[in-house]
Amino acid sequence: MQDLTAGYAAPEEIMDPEWNDSQPIYRQLRGRVVAMILDGLIKEGDALPSVRSVAVETRVNPLTVLKAYQQLVDEQLVEKRRGLGMFVSSGARRLLLQAERERFLKEQWPEINATIQRLGLTPADLLGAAKPRGER
Repeated sequence: MQDLTAGYAAPEEIMDPEWNDSQPIYRQLRGRVVAMILDGLIKEGDALPSVRSVAVETRVNPLTVLKAYQQLVDEQLVEKRRGLGMFVSSGARRLLLQAERERFLKEQWPEINATIQRLGLTPADLLGAAKPRGER
């Protein structure tokens, strides 16, 4: 008998039920799926867990999950397959990497760079701090 869960990410792997008040829950759900795609935990062609299973696992309204998934569809990162569910689109990771790199360089890097300059850190300081603890 074929394993019906093969190729599906488990809801508990995607959705940690801890929420913060900094942004709407649907945006946090979207962010978690995006992070898992970027980390390679969900690959192109993989199915996302059903809206219902994520809603139950995270104790949120199914419409909230659907809104997060729909945003991913609108961004062409996920595609709906009638009667089958939602699947990570081909090229989704590449699109995400490009967008996330641009966002990092535009929004986060200037602040990080200013801190580096303010503290007088050198490239050697930064590289030394980036090494795993056992290698220092």
